[in-house]
Amino acid sequence: MSSKLRRGNRSTIAGRLRKADQFMHAADVIQELAGNEDDVGDAYVTLCVHAGVAAADAVCCMALGEYSQGDDHNAAVVHLSKVRPDGRRLANSLRTLLSMKTRAGYSHEPVSAAERKRAQRAAERLLDAARQRNASAT
Repeated sequence: MSSKLRRGNRSTIAGRLRKADQFMHAADVIQELAGNEDDVGDAYVTLCVHAGVAAADAVCCMALGEYSQGDDHNAAVVHLSKVRPDGRRLANSLRTLLSMKTRAGYSHEPVSAAERKRAQRAAERLLDAARQRNASAT
C-alpha cells in the first residue's frame, strides 16, 4: 500500500467540500426513501465513508496545506491526527469510517443499525469540522 501527500489549494478545498456534501446528501436521500433502512444500509455507510474521506481531505488542506492520497488508509488517519485542534478526535472519526469500508462495500455481510449510526456520526463530525474551518477561512 502506498500513500502520497498532495498539495491542496482553495480549488482542492472547494472541490473536496463539494464532494463531501454530495455524498452526505445522497446518503441522507437514500435513507429517507428506503422502505427499510436495512435495505440500503451498506450503500448508506459507503456514502458516509466517501463523505468523511472528502471532508478529512479538506480539513487537512486547510490546516496542513496537503492531504494524503493513496491506498494506505492508516497514512490518511495519521496525517489527519496532525491537525490542531481536534486532530486526534477527527482522526478517530476517519478511522471509524475506514474500518467499515470493506464490510459495507465489498463483503457479503450487511452492516448493522449500530454501524450505520456510527458511520453517520463520524461523517457528520468530519463534515462539520470542514465546514467550520472553511467558514473561518473565508
